[in-house]
Amino acid sequence: MDIIGPIVIVKAAQTPKQGPNLNTSIPVSYLSLLELCPSKFSGINCENHTAMAGMAASFSISSASPILSRPSPLSSLSFSSKSFILPMRSLNRAPLSHRFPRIMAFSSNDIKVGSNIEVDGAPWRVIEFLHVKPGKGAAFVRTKMRNYLTGNTVEKTFRAGSTMSEAAIYKETKQFTYKDGPQYVFMDLTTFEETRVNESQIGAEKTKWLKEGMDCNLLLWNDRLFDVEIPITAKLTVVDVDPGLKGDTAQGGGTKPATLDTGAVVFVPLFVNVGDEIFVDTRTGQYMNRA
Repeated sequence: MDIIGPIVIVKAAQTPKQGPNLNTSIPVSYLSLLELCPSKFSGINCENHTAMAGMAASFSISSASPILSRPSPLSSLSFSSKSFILPMRSLNRAPLSHRFPRIMAFSSNDIKVGSNIEVDGAPWRVIEFLHVKPGKGAAFVRTKMRNYLTGNTVEKTFRAGSTMSEAAIYKETKQFTYKDGPQYVFMDLTTFEETRVNESQIGAEKTKWLKEGMDCNLLLWNDRLFDVEIPITAKLTVVDVDPGLKGDTAQGGGTKPATLDTGAVVFVPLFVNVGDEIFVDTRTGQYMNRA
């Protein structure tokens, strides 16, 4: 047996009746033989039949083998003392660049509105930015950022191309289930795990819109919960309002205060009555329309 890289030299012992050339060497691969004639290997002894692509295996073909005594796809092969090479079939694998995504560094040139960056050990969200290229001097990036933890807004300038760290901000969607004293309890609908959040972490401007069964986003940084996002539009029920008068319409103008089932008070049109469901913009606290 001769081995040349990932190929196998098959030596076929021929009788004088079958041809003048004895011990003819045919470099073929095991996979190539299987492709040519998968059902004609009763006379082939594979010393390493578990060899995979790229590994050598040795075969002995006897003169009594059906592969030589019967017409088959292999009968078209011409035996010659000159070796030829049949390439091994390689495994189809994705390039390393697809299996292992390239990790790119984040710099000030990548800053845009909504970018999350770490500055002075705190997470910030970019709300405004401007790339400046002066006629003289180095380029820079002027930004306006809001601190996720404190809510403070500052303006800061970065040198163009300077390396910085992205803030690992991620969201977990959970459902508000009930209030337990000063804490609001949210449940993960997949694992049914509960997360308790203090009212101070959410803020009074948001808690007044929270209703049982509402889906919210819990924001975390370094596994630390720092904020809760509530839906922009909330569907709430009017529980107390002055009764509407006959003739009150949407075109009539005028508003009146209404108390909702969460305790929040909003101004609604005169035709809205107790029991009506309305949509409220939680960002502004304004009435939108009836449900």
